[in-house]
Amino acid sequence: MTAARTPADGSDGELTVVHLMRHGEVHNPDGILYGRLPGYHLSDLGRQMADRVADHLSSRDVTHVVASPLDRAQETATPIAKAHGLDLATDARLIEAENVFEGKTFGVGDGALKNPENWKHLVNPFRPSWGESYVEQVVRMMGALDAARDAARGHEAVCVSHQLPIWIVRSFVEKRRLWHDPRKRQCTLASLTSFTYRGDKIVSVGYSEPARDLVPKHLLAGAKPVKGKSKAFGA
Repeated sequence: MTAARTPADGSDGELTVVHLMRHGEVHNPDGILYGRLPGYHLSDLGRQMADRVADHLSSRDVTHVVASPLDRAQETATPIAKAHGLDLATDARLIEAENVFEGKTFGVGDGALKNPENWKHLVNPFRPSWGESYVEQVVRMMGALDAARDAARGHEAVCVSHQLPIWIVRSFVEKRRLWHDPRKRQCTLASLTSFTYRGDKIVSVGYSEPARDLVPKHLLAGAKPVKGKSKAFGA
């Protein structure tokens, strides 16, 4: 774990760590961009990833576990909550970003991008024009992070969410531009992006991949795209 426990500015207040976790691999043999669609569950490998992270966090001072309402997030969070004897909470603000391509295939060299009717959705990568705005994602995710911080004051919380909103809120906190190359997101399956608070202020951000050895190579950050396979599938 790379999250620092030392405040950057000497501000007063107890330390609280909120781990923003991406869910594990999803069973999706047809390569659908499933977004917020119901019925997409963890694969067997995804359940292994969830168990791995639960074991990784078993010795941590976790007092609050909360997840997006989507099946894959709930299933990822369940073994973590169980390991700490906690009830699993749900926060709709942790949900996946809206996307007009939801329910379509979205691979490299095939899928929805081959259809000219869809090109109108790609005109503005800065908002973006194909779905929920980055600013809206920041607002709801910061709200979810702050709520988890309040629920676990002086301890640690785990929030299970999805790749894009996790990366966007991290980019905001680290003062990077919100528009980006999706292939370069540092947010692999079952990863932990950890925010350390002193009082109400975030003083450090860390990142770790407890299940990295289980993640398919084409889904790792910086991996070369493979025809018929897209990182978007596991969002």
